[in-house]
Amino acid sequence: MRPVQEWTKPITVLLVDDHALVREGTRELLEQESDIKVVGEAADGEEAVRLAASLLPKVVTMDVSMPGMNGIEATAKIKQACPGVAVLALTAYDDDPYVFALLDAGVAGYLLKSASGSELVSAIRAVARGETVLDKVITAKVVKRALNRGASREEPQVRLSTREVQVLRLVASGLGNKEIASQLGISARTVQVHLYNIFSKLDVDSRTEAVIKAAQKGWIDIGGGPERKEK
Repeated sequence: MRPVQEWTKPITVLLVDDHALVREGTRELLEQESDIKVVGEAADGEEAVRLAASLLPKVVTMDVSMPGMNGIEATAKIKQACPGVAVLALTAYDDDPYVFALLDAGVAGYLLKSASGSELVSAIRAVARGETVLDKVITAKVVKRALNRGASREEPQVRLSTREVQVLRLVASGLGNKEIASQLGISARTVQVHLYNIFSKLDVDSRTEAVIKAAQKGWIDIGGGPERKEK
């Protein structure tokens, strides 16, 4: 059994943004949470890489456009040197080149700066747990790219239930477990069970991967196009 202190250990966070005001505001927001501790700040990519290696935070919030080394390069270097550090992109940019370059570099999540404070806190907790968190705008881009690459839409050997497809459609729309539960009139715990079964059937590890695979198979629709109904 794990020692009790491991369960209560705060999530250490390194803030990376070239705007001091943004870093200050984010720090103030996060310091209101008892389970999150900001351990450092960096104003550019080079400083981010150096601090990530020395501080080994659990999570790095990463801006994209910065002087010198940008967030894409910094993310790739951090993931190469410290694979256990989760990088959460936090940026105002949702342009395809930025999105896919950051995902390819290894970010665990991609959040836009238009997100609320509670969404940022939830995203930090999620990536710290090893989950993938993407803004719904980013999820749609990822799914569309996968579909445009000509992914197979062959009939799967294992089919999802009607309820599992309903859950996935709401996940694809950007809803969290509590919101999905409210929409479907079930408990949040039941939503977690459905997601566990979905992950197992699809052989995936995250909500985003599940949405992508379901869209590739034609079970759900992202941004238009026909859907195949599951029984």
